[in-house]
Amino acid sequence: MHTVVTLGELLIDFVPEENGLPLAAVPAFRKAPGGAPANVAAAVAKLGGRARFVGKVGDDPFGWFLRAVLEETGVDTRSLLLAPDAKTTLAFVSLRADGERDFLFYRDPGADTLLSPEELDGSWLDDAAVFHFGSVSLSAEPARSATREMAERARERGLLVSYDPNLRPALWPSDAAMREEAASAVALADVVKVSESELDALAGDKGPAFFFDRGVSLLVITKGEAGCVYHTPHASGTVPGFAVRAVDTTGAGDGFVGGLLVQLAQRAKDRPWEDEAWLRRALRFANAVGALVTTKRGAIPALPTREEVLAFLGA
Repeated sequence: MHTVVTLGELLIDFVPEENGLPLAAVPAFRKAPGGAPANVAAAVAKLGGRARFVGKVGDDPFGWFLRAVLEETGVDTRSLLLAPDAKTTLAFVSLRADGERDFLFYRDPGADTLLSPEELDGSWLDDAAVFHFGSVSLSAEPARSATREMAERARERGLLVSYDPNLRPALWPSDAAMREEAASAVALADVVKVSESELDALAGDKGPAFFFDRGVSLLVITKGEAGCVYHTPHASGTVPGFAVRAVDTTGAGDGFVGGLLVQLAQRAKDRPWEDEAWLRRALRFANAVGALVTTKRGAIPALPTREEVLAFLGA
């Protein structure tokens, strides 16, 4: 099978109806489902792939809403657990005029942090080709241990493991703690996607070599509308992006990751990144997914279908 399994946070993004205002001045917010690994699972499903999400939300109206959204999107939610003792995490997002974001999280603790290793079910990986995770679930226990445990299980089964650090300093006790934990998780992954700022935070002056020294096979650096840069131990290059009218960049990177993973899942056993022509086509498709996400508000509601992406590409 070719299922992409993602693990991590699923939460509510409260997105302002008007861009360019600080949080304190925003007059109205709109509720939107979010959380990077959940967004990736939804992106895969919207693009016609098979996706399963592993995580925990509160046994509350927001948690029920999020489960329903994933199910409507086509994501398998049998591995989404409900926490009776914690609320679903909330994030208030301030959008600048250019669509970039600032975050304020309500997570003390959020249900997403309470997923424990003991709750993991081995059958969740039975039909998987790819396992994907981020660093937000590494920011607190027991979710940190659960994330590492699931990644180790995936590696033992020979799955392709994908990692998007998706650094959120507001969720960590210090920047140093965030960098240390997020950097150590690189050794669990075959494929890593970072932004330019995350590359600097994790690798410093070492650049791509930092990742290859830890066993990574494919590093992708996203650069917004400029596209992305890829590095393997044997090749590197740039794949141009697409200029669109961005309204909200929330979920653009997650859409990009979903667009890449839905293709990698079909050839996960083949190390397809060694075929540079295939890799460039896959990254162009992923760039298009990310660009389309920015043209609408919210993350999951903005994710395109495969048909919409192909139409955008003129294919």
